[in-house]
Amino acid sequence: MNDTKTIKALIIDDSALMRQLLTGILQEDPDIHVVGTAANPLIAREKIKALKPDVLTLDVEMPAMDGITFLEKLMRLHPLPVVMISSHTEKGAAATLRALGLGAVDFVAKPQGGVRDGMTRELMDEIRAKVRAAAGAHVRPAPANTPTAPNLVSLLSSSTVPRQGIIVMGASAGGTQAITEILAKLPRPMPGIAIVQHMPPKFTASFAERLDSQSDLEVREAMSGDLLKPGVALVAPGGYHTAIVHAGGGYAVRVYEDEPVNRHRPSVDVLFESAASAAGPDALGIILTGMGGDGARGLFAMKKKGAWTIAQDQKSCVVFGMPEQAIRLGAACEIVSLERIAERIITWANGEGGSEDNQRREKLP
Repeated sequence: MNDTKTIKALIIDDSALMRQLLTGILQEDPDIHVVGTAANPLIAREKIKALKPDVLTLDVEMPAMDGITFLEKLMRLHPLPVVMISSHTEKGAAATLRALGLGAVDFVAKPQGGVRDGMTRELMDEIRAKVRAAAGAHVRPAPANTPTAPNLVSLLSSSTVPRQGIIVMGASAGGTQAITEILAKLPRPMPGIAIVQHMPPKFTASFAERLDSQSDLEVREAMSGDLLKPGVALVAPGGYHTAIVHAGGGYAVRVYEDEPVNRHRPSVDVLFESAASAAGPDALGIILTGMGGDGARGLFAMKKKGAWTIAQDQKSCVVFGMPEQAIRLGAACEIVSLERIAERIITWANGEGGSEDNQRREKLP
């Protein structure tokens, strides 16, 4: 093993079984070395100082100090890449979303049945992949103050009705924080928005509720047949694909079960490719921080149909994988920092950006 490439991981979990399982799973990867384990955050604090890990796995629910409290202190005093280990419950989903908002890179949901029996090969691969991605992530602690919609309302011309189109967004690792930051800046009169964030069932419903509480938009988990109406954002439910379809003179979503695409369900490619087919130049596509390449092909399909397309820039991404793949494919009309994406959405809603601009502009200055 080349020590220069070794990822040093510290496992924090009150369950001896989980510590043992996670150690075995991670050390199947020759580039990951579990430097230690801790039964609670108090022990972990000392081991972080002594062992200097590159990445932590952190259980949400633990005695002495819960994982969320520990994470909050960690991100304030000594930010490190963290992958949360969560339970498949509504309480676990809410706590995990809080952790992601505080700056955790990603999360893994424990098997719903017995932990040992539920550790499928697919889940073990996911754990290793997320720890590897987290080790190279750009940690973004929660911003102290997120600009709110009134700061950008002036960009939306009061004399202009926002274009009659749709906005589609896709994200994975780091996406909950990015999407929250974007939606919190958008004023109510926005074209309908459809969002795919890689998450399992239950987590997407909690995510939609959290977004709704932090945005002027009406945000809810998508149901098949829901219309993409102005001022409404729909979050694709975990475990199902979400696609854009025509509905009368506008657009709606179709939510359905099918095989995973790019190992994901919901898949960003499914959403984007359907937007390309149904809406063409009347769509805006935005690919955000995330691991892997889901969404790159779909964003390219949107651009070819005349849609305006945006990729988040590397500096503001937690994990640059998805935007990087889209940029390499030539799928992005613009490469934009997270802080400016809401501004660009509002500009697009005012009528700028489209098939004509696609011919002459590839990158935001």
